[in-house]
Amino acid sequence: MASSSALSRLSSISRHFNPSHANKDGVALIKISPEVSEALSNGRAVVALESTIISHGMPYPKNLETAKEVEAIVRENGAVPATIAILDGTPCIGLTIEELERLARLGPRAQKTARRDIAHVVATRGNGATTVSATMIFAHMVGIPLFVTGGIGGVHQHGEHTMDISSDLTELGRTPVAVISAGVKSILDIPRTLEYLETQGVCVAAYKTNEFPAFFTEASGCKVPCRVDTPDDCARLIDANLKLELGTGMLIAVPIPKEHSASGNLIESAIQTALREARDKNITGNAATPFLLARVNELTGGASLASNIALVKNNALVGSKIAVALSQIRECCRKGGLE
Repeated sequence: MASSSALSRLSSISRHFNPSHANKDGVALIKISPEVSEALSNGRAVVALESTIISHGMPYPKNLETAKEVEAIVRENGAVPATIAILDGTPCIGLTIEELERLARLGPRAQKTARRDIAHVVATRGNGATTVSATMIFAHMVGIPLFVTGGIGGVHQHGEHTMDISSDLTELGRTPVAVISAGVKSILDIPRTLEYLETQGVCVAAYKTNEFPAFFTEASGCKVPCRVDTPDDCARLIDANLKLELGTGMLIAVPIPKEHSASGNLIESAIQTALREARDKNITGNAATPFLLARVNELTGGASLASNIALVKNNALVGSKIAVALSQIRECCRKGGLE
């Protein structure tokens, strides 16, 4: 049964975060869509979705088409999608079709927004596409315990010298939101990323496998400390983490479907070429990942983009089932507490 402090916090969130939450001057600080607000108030399953994948992950109109399809998958599996972005300086939890289209058309003109960038984008009334770290922050802020994405950031190649480490990893160590992904983007250093997550105290689990997936391929050669085989397994793991108030997030890595991993070797070869080009051009920091993904897509004739879309949709499918299972556990706890 959930601790009284955890349950009271959830109740407080449901009351406090109305569709428009404003400061004393009447300026909206955060906006929650009516659909998401109602779902949170009623204890329904909600799945947070990031927006960088829309703005920086693929070109228009493919990005808009994919965003709509991912949200549809979430709904078809019993959960409510909550795509998160900052529009005109207001963090938005759950976007309308018009807002999705606006973000898709903005593309890279929307600022790629991690934790460090949030205050600046809000203060300047800018448009921000949230990365994993920023999406986790806003999801936790309104009481959404689960977030689906394609792949998280990590330790970049030669990160032991450059210290180029994604803020996604430190966010997982400080924000109690479960992230469902296809592992770590394979342009990164996966073994060092897993070591860093261990240092941060983050539980890393793999779905229906003992090996950590490598985004475009099912296996990375790295074993995981935790295996989960069903959405119920995942939900119990998340529930235990939240009830114990450990204060950390967790990563549940879902392998890319077998039928979409056939081009994995071609993609991995392209990744190595793109990494060399990035080093030669001195492309680093938050510009590295968009460059590498775009270049890999060019080198593979679009195969990497097709795989990327397939794994995101699969993660949405699995993540939605986990969210529903988690909401059922919480409902049982609430009923048990009232008896």
